[in-house]
Amino acid sequence: MKSTGSFVKDLKQTELERLWLELKSEQSQDARDKLILHFSPLVKYVAGRISANLPQNVESADLVSYGIFGLIDAIEKFDLSREIKFETYAMSRIKGAIIDELRALDWVPRSVRHRSKELENAYIVLENRFKRVPTDEEVAEELSISIKDLHNLLTQLSYTSVVALEELWAVGSDKEDKVSLIDTIEDHNSSDPSDIFELSEMKEILADAIDRLPEREKIVIALYYYESLTLREIGEVLSVTESRVSQLHTKAVIRLKAKLRQAKTYAGAD
Repeated sequence: MKSTGSFVKDLKQTELERLWLELKSEQSQDARDKLILHFSPLVKYVAGRISANLPQNVESADLVSYGIFGLIDAIEKFDLSREIKFETYAMSRIKGAIIDELRALDWVPRSVRHRSKELENAYIVLENRFKRVPTDEEVAEELSISIKDLHNLLTQLSYTSVVALEELWAVGSDKEDKVSLIDTIEDHNSSDPSDIFELSEMKEILADAIDRLPEREKIVIALYYYESLTLREIGEVLSVTESRVSQLHTKAVIRLKAKLRQAKTYAGAD
């Protein structure tokens, strides 16, 4: 599989470093434009991965246009002193910009969002009841639907599962209080002990929730978010259809969201 670096146009490292220094020290518009052009293939790559989980009426070209704003924001805010690859930072910003715009458009029907919340609640109730991950049959019974209807629901909800795993790391009641993977890198210039403790606690909860996922869902999460495989590629690894991988991914995301929501509820009650 191609690395993210192979999606950007060739540009000598010395020239790239010169452009970054020119942008940050002189606010050069020319350097900014050249960096945008150089890294623009990242936008198409991220948009393509997100579009795989969206209905056909959502145009890929629109996702690319939303992502460009994320790339521009990443270029303007990138800190050269932090020891991270720009591509890693930019992909997080691009993905965030696309998802924020999709949320603003509110293309997901309210009834679908309601069903998603019902499914989250079912997982919370059943896991508390059985002290283990519930089976599909148990979830279907809790929701008073058939297994076939549950699978259809998961397929329908897969269109809403475009949120990156790192965006599940909500650290406060306000919707802006979110932490992405890139934000977990230590910044020696600014640190708040209470924020660090809260983030550390949330990471432990998420790690534990992932560890408790059924084996196949855990594999899907690892391959999709950490190895950047597409749903089709994961299907080839697991020898199942892309549709089945989509269902596994959706179940895993809903389980993790339910766990984090439950943790926040407990924290608020303390």
